[in-house]
Amino acid sequence: MEVPVRALADWCFGGGDSYCAACTQDCEDCPTRQNQPLTFEGWQVWDLVGRLGGQLRVLPGAVIGWDLNAALGLAAALGTPAPAAAELLPIVEAVMVRKMNEQMASGGSQGGDI
Repeated sequence: MEVPVRALADWCFGGGDSYCAACTQDCEDCPTRQNQPLTFEGWQVWDLVGRLGGQLRVLPGAVIGWDLNAALGLAAALGTPAPAAAELLPIVEAVMVRKMNEQMASGGSQGGDI
């Protein structure tokens, strides 16, 4: 079974957010809508994901992940349940790393300055 947050991360980190920003209607088939978090805790973790842009661990030419110590500290400060963050962040992190590295390898603009 596909974890909705994985599919949402795949869509968003793969450029889907840009696609949706240009959309003029509320699409029933929209991956953002179809894969939105199903629980309050899921929404908390997804909000946390949006705050982690400055917590990237990088090597020259590659993203290797988030600083999960900082991410879990931020989760605690925001009141995000630790079990939800510990369960979902690694799933989203793996997708983010794959998509960011794909974009850099293809010369895409997102992440190209890392």
